[in-house]
Amino acid sequence: MGDHYQTIVDLDANAADAEPLARRVVDWLVAEGIVLAERTDCVLGLPVGHPPGPRWGRAVDGTDADDEPWDGLAAHTGRTVFHGCPGGLEAATCPHCSTTTRLVDDEWAMIDEVWTPFADAIGTWSATGAAQVRCPACTRPVPLRDWAWTDDYFAFAHLGFEFWNWPELTPEFRSRVAELLDGHRTAYVRGKI
Repeated sequence: MGDHYQTIVDLDANAADAEPLARRVVDWLVAEGIVLAERTDCVLGLPVGHPPGPRWGRAVDGTDADDEPWDGLAAHTGRTVFHGCPGGLEAATCPHCSTTTRLVDDEWAMIDEVWTPFADAIGTWSATGAAQVRCPACTRPVPLRDWAWTDDYFAFAHLGFEFWNWPELTPEFRSRVAELLDGHRTAYVRGKI
């Protein structure tokens, strides 16, 4: 069956904004009863997170007892590469010329000559917080964070709210979180391991 996650990623928060914005959102989630204030061993990848609260159903589609979340919320602050998995990485779209560049072939294997510049840029961004990839179509250098990824596969950011093993978050809930983030642009990254 595996574990699945959904992450609301703030695309506009900088390193200085991340902690106060994370506190604002977590405080709201606690006040609404969506998560508990206490932190426990309830998330993957971090030592502790916030377990579901008594009103977790306010965030998700349906509140059937069979769909009750069994893990919690991890609030990530700091430079993070958020990604979906497994598979799903198909293409990236240039914000300048709107050309979509396929990263995989018809067999879903990475096209090395196309993927390598992106992979190198991801490593650079992880280390430094800045990286560019030249668009194969218009040849303009594009900051890695500005590319659009199929199904929001990647998001490069300083702030993300990762819900482990919850039913699907509603669009209304995700919009409310974006409002709490000062109306910042957000991505909705999903995956399963």
